[in-house]
Amino acid sequence: MRAAAALLLALLPVPGLAAADDGWARLPGGEFRSVLRYEDSGGLVKVAPFELQRTPVSNGQFLAFVRSHPEWRRDQVAPLFAEQRYLQHWAGPLELGPAGAGQPVVNVSWFAAQAYCEAQGARLPSWSEWEYAAAADETRADARQDPAWRERILSWYSRPSNQPLPAVGQGPADVNGVRDLHGLVWEWVDDYAAMLVSADNREQGDPDRLRFCGAGALSMDDRENYAVMMRVAMLSALEGNDTTANLGLRCARDPAGARP
Repeated sequence: MRAAAALLLALLPVPGLAAADDGWARLPGGEFRSVLRYEDSGGLVKVAPFELQRTPVSNGQFLAFVRSHPEWRRDQVAPLFAEQRYLQHWAGPLELGPAGAGQPVVNVSWFAAQAYCEAQGARLPSWSEWEYAAAADETRADARQDPAWRERILSWYSRPSNQPLPAVGQGPADVNGVRDLHGLVWEWVDDYAAMLVSADNREQGDPDRLRFCGAGALSMDDRENYAVMMRVAMLSALEGNDTTANLGLRCARDPAGARP
């Protein structure tokens, strides 16, 4: 009975979104300055128009995926694709238990996140797409130079991480209609593995590779944007089968009719 109720919740609209909302936001793309030092472009990055899920993937949505793709159950997944903490916050392989259906799914590996998005006819966003989207606030496409915006995001890091996660979609929508890019969970990106870890700061300017570590994050152009530097440092340290209790996902896709 509880399993059926969780599946039903997965099909309900996410709290805070209009009933007619299909769950995707269209982002116009364009040229912006990344916090990463791309020496071959002077730090400027071009992002093509794309669509992004308005909220992170919830436990209920991921449960529906696992039910239809049993190879991603935690008791059946290959260790190569997900380590032992995979979906450990669920009560069972197909039972959420205290993990609310509306809360963001965490403890998912990059491989599992990628498989989920592919099952939706989508993909994980690239780092540049995620960074472009995450620069927005409620009224501006790029609010990164606003100290108040930065302070609001940094306040998230001061909150205890042992508290139950809120449901997805409770944060304010930004100018693109996207919610919870900050303040809920960190998110996988498709090219996380391009952020190779190196402790040698002399390698931080290598134009052929993105090489970062926690200390090496000072090689980023925007050193004041500590919240984004934290994400880069964290993602750079992960393997594809790693999972953590504060890392989830959302999917991206190319607009209909876009050239591959």
